[in-house]
Amino acid sequence: MKKLFAFLAVFGMLSLGANAVYAQEDENVADEATTEQVVEEATASEEPAAMAVEEEVPAEAPKGIHKQIKAKFIEGGAIFMSFVLLCLIFGLAICIERIIYLNLASTNTKKLLQNIENALNDGGVEAAKEVCRNTRGPVASIFYQGLDRFDEGIDVVEKSVISYGSVQMGLLEKGLTWISLFIALAPMLGFMGTVIGMIEAFDNIQAMGTISASAVAGGIKVALITTVSGLIVAIILQVFYNYIVSKIDGIVNTMEDASISLLDVLVKYNMKK
Repeated sequence: MKKLFAFLAVFGMLSLGANAVYAQEDENVADEATTEQVVEEATASEEPAAMAVEEEVPAEAPKGIHKQIKAKFIEGGAIFMSFVLLCLIFGLAICIERIIYLNLASTNTKKLLQNIENALNDGGVEAAKEVCRNTRGPVASIFYQGLDRFDEGIDVVEKSVISYGSVQMGLLEKGLTWISLFIALAPMLGFMGTVIGMIEAFDNIQAMGTISASAVAGGIKVALITTVSGLIVAIILQVFYNYIVSKIDGIVNTMEDASISLLDVLVKYNMKK
């Protein structure tokens, strides 16, 4: 009987312990479910708030063009980018000076020839020379040189006009060699900066002992900025250069045509004498 009571007591204790364990597990599961539900509710309530905050935060304003250019200038390296910038500044300065000079050199040759012919008929060669002195431009200067040698004959006048026309053409083409130099120099400096930047990038790879895509891409990007800048400078100066050359060609053609017309006027005047 004692053994029976002991067995029943042990069995009852085991049963109660098992029930207590099961109950504790159920409580833990319930607590976990409750916690998960609370977390989900808190997350759900935080998401709209976060979205509202994101909506309230204004988007970063885009940088201006001058700020972007400044940033790229610094990324490309101050040394080579400074040389490229100097090519642009000096090249544009010469281009602007040449354009102003050529615009001032343009002359209404038909009106000038008519005034010279009227002056020859009214006051002779001296009156025609006075008209040339009061007129601006290379055509008037050539006419003056021809009229100044009128007494030596038409052949001498023709040679004088041709010789002084070459002098005026040289004055019109003054500075074009410098513009050509800057056009060629700007991309060359850019390529030099690119090559040196690539060398530095590979030196960094060698020092790291491994190839890093971000390091290589960053170095190549910085190196290519100088090339792009040099090409942009060359394109800008090339446009101005072509405009100046076309302007000079137009003035030279006008000078040649006007010189022939002047000789015709002087021949007529000489025949009237």
